[in-house]
Amino acid sequence: MILQNDLTAGYVQYQPLIAEAMDRVAQSGWYILGREVERFEFEFSKYVGVSHGVGVASGTDAIEVALRACRVGPGDLVFTVSQTAVATVAAIERAGATVALVDVDPKTYTMSPESLEFAIDKLPGDAPRPKAIVPVHLYGQLADMPAICDIAQRKGLQVIEDCAQAHGATLNGRRAGSWGVAASFSFYPTKNLGALGDAGVMVSDDHALVEAARQQRQYGWGEQRISQLVGINSRLDELQAAILVEKLAFLDQDNARRREIGAQYDAALDTTDIQIPERRDGVLHVFHQYVIQSESRNALGEFLAEQGIGTSIHYPQAVHQQPAYKDRLIGREYLPVTERMVSRILSLPMYPQLTNDQMVMICNVLQEWSSSK
Repeated sequence: MILQNDLTAGYVQYQPLIAEAMDRVAQSGWYILGREVERFEFEFSKYVGVSHGVGVASGTDAIEVALRACRVGPGDLVFTVSQTAVATVAAIERAGATVALVDVDPKTYTMSPESLEFAIDKLPGDAPRPKAIVPVHLYGQLADMPAICDIAQRKGLQVIEDCAQAHGATLNGRRAGSWGVAASFSFYPTKNLGALGDAGVMVSDDHALVEAARQQRQYGWGEQRISQLVGINSRLDELQAAILVEKLAFLDQDNARRREIGAQYDAALDTTDIQIPERRDGVLHVFHQYVIQSESRNALGEFLAEQGIGTSIHYPQAVHQQPAYKDRLIGREYLPVTERMVSRILSLPMYPQLTNDQMVMICNVLQEWSSSK
């Protein structure tokens, strides 16, 4: 069986480096927020192209900490998309803010600037005050950041990027995470840069914002562990940081392999009726997922499974369609593109350790499906 994402293959590839990192931490006697975390914060922020990083326990926490550091909370409104992992919306609500939803571009799956402007202008008179935008760089491609940042500047809003699926992706030569006032990354094991558990980081060029985030992640502590503000408990542990430092050196190499796999899919599906993921001009895609669209999505997934090929759906319901959020999020009635995509999207196998032989097999099966229709 070819899995949609094989974590074991990645672990085997990097096992010697992981073992070395684990041994280094075990012998140090320091397990939370020590030298390994500081080293990773420095190395990863430098990789992104910003000055500072703040290690936290998850990508969800990274969004929440960034919002809190930006003084976004109760009484504030944050714009984001519904075609995302529910973590994006959950983090905004955990910060105390209200969510307003924006539709996505039908080709790139990311926040539509036109829909963002529409969402801002269509706000009801009794809505909370608009404060921030959280664009999601979904599936490995940046949102249209020049346009989104232009709207943010004109409307007086802060931009906090959700980069959980875009480690190393660029737009016009600038990496994901370097466009907004702050950005969040997840290092959940399935990510392009994954830990062996939960881990996250907030990055920013704003020193004051970073200092506020450092307080936020540890109960709002200042000197002598005195809480200067109301914070949370979200600390990146030394073990995950040490592993991430080692794996960071191979991120660009792994992303390049993901693009090779994406190109193989492109070529195989070019003459079929399956819609392939389009790339925005100037984007270097990192293919966290290779997501196709098909009117026969469920039948195609079943056919691939019968041939020993695993697929997944990211995501089977948009956030506003899920029971916990249904009928209560602002803007839910203006999401036609999002709602159409949900019934059509399918994620094909995508991880750097896929072999060329496996790719030939997958592509042949996809073409077989298309020719039989």
